[in-house]
Amino acid sequence: MSSAAFDFAASNSEVSPAALPDSLRGRILVAGAGVSGRGCASVLLRLGADVVVADGNADSRARLEADLSVTTIDAATANPADYSLVVTSPGWAPSSPLLLAAAAAGVEVIGDVELAYRLDAASVFGAPRTWLAVTGTNGKTTTTGMLAAIMAADEQRSGKRSQAVGNIGTSPFDALAASPRVDVLVAELSSFQLHWSSQLRAEVGVLLNLADDHLDWHGSFGAYAEAKAKVLAGAHAVIGRDDSQVREYADAAAERGALSPDTHAFTHTIPNDGEVGVIDGQLVINNVAGVSATVIDDVTALQPSGMAGILDAAAAACAALLAGAEPASITEGLESYTVAGHRGELVHRHNGIAFIDNSKATNPHAAEAAMRGLDNVVWVAGGQLKGADVSDLLDAHAERLKAAVVMGVDKQVLYDALQQRGVATTVIESTDPLRAMEEAVTVAVQHAEPGDTVLLAPAGASLDMYQGMAQRGDFFAAAAQRIAR
Repeated sequence: MSSAAFDFAASNSEVSPAALPDSLRGRILVAGAGVSGRGCASVLLRLGADVVVADGNADSRARLEADLSVTTIDAATANPADYSLVVTSPGWAPSSPLLLAAAAAGVEVIGDVELAYRLDAASVFGAPRTWLAVTGTNGKTTTTGMLAAIMAADEQRSGKRSQAVGNIGTSPFDALAASPRVDVLVAELSSFQLHWSSQLRAEVGVLLNLADDHLDWHGSFGAYAEAKAKVLAGAHAVIGRDDSQVREYADAAAERGALSPDTHAFTHTIPNDGEVGVIDGQLVINNVAGVSATVIDDVTALQPSGMAGILDAAAAACAALLAGAEPASITEGLESYTVAGHRGELVHRHNGIAFIDNSKATNPHAAEAAMRGLDNVVWVAGGQLKGADVSDLLDAHAERLKAAVVMGVDKQVLYDALQQRGVATTVIESTDPLRAMEEAVTVAVQHAEPGDTVLLAPAGASLDMYQGMAQRGDFFAAAAQRIAR
């Protein structure tokens, strides 16, 4: 977020500093002078709050001190009781000395999204908005995009403008200050943002799936999962019925009284009462918010292709219904949705062979989701596994792999695991990013036949060879289009 984005005076939004909640009326410490920290400080200053920014970089403090109060991290850590509240950037881990000191002194620590929610709930920007929140280990961006597309399609009927915010689209502060008014915030939320939240209660909260991720930040899988499960405490909740970890943590939230009493589920199988699922290849609503209907006649036409796209669409449909959308809007939104790059995008088709770019599948759980629903797959994989175990992925899907091509720093780990399961595997030795992908696609095309899928779902991060997952996906698409023609 850029501090320059929050020009309330230039907007027509109704801003009321007098409506600041009590928790924002004392001295507030903003931890970090990065983009998020500067944005939060700018918002608070314009609302008349008493703000101090703490940063460990002298140059960063010097750039800010003409406009607001600054302090060092060491000074703030030594005197946390000088503040009534700490607002931290999502990337600051709970183990950070400053945040530990604040907690020990009884000073509440919140994140940027929690701050936006509290300001909105206090009617600082006029009547509070409707928040729809989506989280999970994988599929957040796609589901959020689908849900936003549905709510946009429903705008003509409801008269309510919607905006995707959080880790997708714009910042919540920009949406709150927008003119004309944005009525519905469709928020993609990370585990970091949810960890630093306490009062955020979305009208509809969606928990897609759970798998090992960011354990170095959270300290354990349990802490990570509990942060994600916070999204289920609002008026309505939507959970992935097919994910055993989601069910377990939803049950635990229920025992704590932190699960919405109106909880629904989505599935890739036949839906139970109060669920969205699939019957005979159709996406079907079974008595959600009093609605039963078929909203997609052929789930294979959804983007992204495969099981991951079907599950994301089912989750978005369920959430949209609970938010008041009509079935026709769900159909329109899902049919018009186009997948974001590198998240299951069909990048080429030749001689009956589909080439799918899921470079965003940077861990085994995401690769597993990418494979579900596909058959006769030639798998292009590799990169930085970061110690992740691929056993579950291959135990579940080795039979659908026609062949595999592996590259990158952890190629040997993948090769050994694939060989144990009898999958024909080729190792790409080149470490040149362009040449390696060209060689990988060349081998994949030699194995593929009409009706097969060449799937880039690496199960590993990309920085061993590429500038990022986007470049890796771009090189795959370009190679497919050059070689298979």
